[in-house]
Amino acid sequence: MAAPGEALRAAVAAVLLLGWGAHGLYFHIGETEKRCFIEEIPDETMVIGNYRTQLWDKQSEAFLPSTPGLGMHVEVKDPDGKVVLSRQYGSEGRFTFTSHTPGEHQICLHSNSTRMALFAGGKLRVHLDIQVGEHTNNYPEIAAKDKLTELQLRARQLLDQVEQIQKEQNYQRYREERFRMTSESTNQRVLWWSIAQTVILILTGLWQMRHLKSFFEAKKLV
Repeated sequence: MAAPGEALRAAVAAVLLLGWGAHGLYFHIGETEKRCFIEEIPDETMVIGNYRTQLWDKQSEAFLPSTPGLGMHVEVKDPDGKVVLSRQYGSEGRFTFTSHTPGEHQICLHSNSTRMALFAGGKLRVHLDIQVGEHTNNYPEIAAKDKLTELQLRARQLLDQVEQIQKEQNYQRYREERFRMTSESTNQRVLWWSIAQTVILILTGLWQMRHLKSFFEAKKLV
């Protein structure tokens, strides 16, 4: 039987995973604007992003259902600033990468199209859906490929979820360790700064006492 603390940590990790595994959104960008997003990702975790663009039509004052000819450039950087992915896609695309370093990954998108004449003065709506970890698995396709029964497929899903929860727990431990190291470094700096201030005050006091003694002796007051 698991200890209460371990059960609580597992439950918290599961809740975090449900909120962190996949999300969709849309945003507007201008002609030369770049939009970046930060994703906290454990190591050795697959990420899949799907996007679709819609160009604003001034005449109809509405977004076009499709925008052929538009291009989107996707760039992904890991926590160390190393470029993991940098590629040009079309008006609709799908990008995939696997994290090798835990931490905050930066995902940036910007338009790089030959249709800037139509785009000038307007705006582009980008629908973006990011899936992380076991949410990237296409289980119907896996079941058809491996000829899995419903029970076997469910067991496969549970195993993938457990593996992802373990990765998330390892990532949380990694964050705690980084935070502890930062806190210890800050405490050491504060301690040395306090010691330096004390030494400066003592030296200043000694110098003032010596200066006053010389002044009094020069004035023959002592």
